[in-house]
Formats: sequence, C-alpha cells, structure tokens
Amino acid sequence: MKYGITLHVSGDYALFSRPEMKVERVSYDVITPSAARGILEAIYWKPQIRHMIDEIHVLKPIRFTNIRRNEVSSKVSVKGKSGVSAAMKDNSLRPHMDVTAQRQQRASLILKDVSYIIKSHIQVLDDQPIGKHLDMFKRRARKGQHFHQPYFGCREFPVRYTLIEDEKDLPLSELPASDSNKDLGFMLHDIEFDQDRQTKKVKHTTPHFFRAQMNEGIIQVPKLPFSI
Repeated sequence: MKYGITLHVSGDYALFSRPEMKVERVSYDVITPSAARGILEAIYWKPQIRHMIDEIHVLKPIRFTNIRRNEVSSKVSVKGKSGVSAAMKDNSLRPHMDVTAQRQQRASLILKDVSYIIKSHIQVLDDQPIGKHLDMFKRRARKGQHFHQPYFGCREFPVRYTLIEDEKDLPLSELPASDSNKDLGFMLHDIEFDQDRQTKKVKHTTPHFFRAQMNEGIIQVPKLPFSI
C-alpha cells in the first residue's frame, strides 16, 4: 500500500471489446489490464512514468445485458486535400461527414453494474524519485481530478473512482462464491506499438494476451513481455 496504488472503480455499464468479435461488440467478462491502465492514466500521466497493473479484484457478479447503439460506418479522412491533416494547415477547410448517410445500428453485449479494485505500481523511466509521482497521483485521486473523464471501454460508460489508502477501507466483495474461482480464458494484456525512431510514427502494432485466472475474485496480472 505504501509504494503502490489501490483504486476502487465502479460504474453502471462497461464494454471491454473482444478483438475476435468483428461485427457485433462483445465484452470480456471483466476489465482488461490495458483498460485499467487507461483509467489510471486519465487521472495522472507523465512521459517519464508507466502505470503497471498488478492485480484486479472483481467485487460484483458478472452480469451482461444487450443494447443497440447508433454508430457510423466510416470516419472523416485524415489524409487527402480535404482531410484533417490539410485542415490543420488551412483554416478555411472544414472536414465533414454526412452522419445520416453513414449511420447504422450495432448490437453490443455489455457488462452492467461493475465494481473493481485496481492494484498497481508506478515505473519511473528516468532518475526522478518515484515518491513524487506517487504523491501527485494520490493527491489528484483524492480530489477527483483527472485529465479527462475515465471510462469503461466506451466514453458513454463513465467511471466513478475512489483512492483506497488503508486496507480496512476496502469495499466488501459481493461476488458469489460459485463465481469467485473461474478460468476467464485468453484476455488482451496490452498492445505493443512499434515506432519509427526518426518519424515517431507507428509502423505496426502487436497485441499481447494472457490466460486470465480468477482466484477468490482476484486476477493476478503477469508482467508485460515488452516495455510501454
């Protein structure tokens, strides 16, 4: 507890999309480590640090529900004479898209009434003291400050979070004993980005997976096989 971070996160809905489902969105049973890292980075992030997820505690029964949402089948072009890149250089250009023509309904299988404990630690990439960054994260988390609203997979599903500074303040688990020990199968761990050293552009991405085992409601997250 002294050198790490313990954060209680909860929300009404969540969608941690499985990459193998191409047409309809289907959520993993629990939050993924990369999604947990995204929540921490929304609260406090600096280029000199990395948030490393150690454990995920599942506090509520895993329940799904179906919804349908209006989405668009394409996005505004980045390249080209009328793309976003050109508009950044020429203020007279106004990239746009006819949403009515591109709208389509997609079904999603999402989680409802979720609650987790995220345990993590900060990895420092330079010679700065780790305590400085840890204190800044805790101060922001206590005040409910964040760079942008943390969310569970989609921006429509905001996260409520509370910093846990004492083990006695940990919320009680409502996970049934029958569901507390479960093999969740292969889960996305994180994505490795291969950048060109000169242009800093991403050449390609490599997803990494791990076998998620929930024991007594706790998922032990293995060390990443690459540097982020």
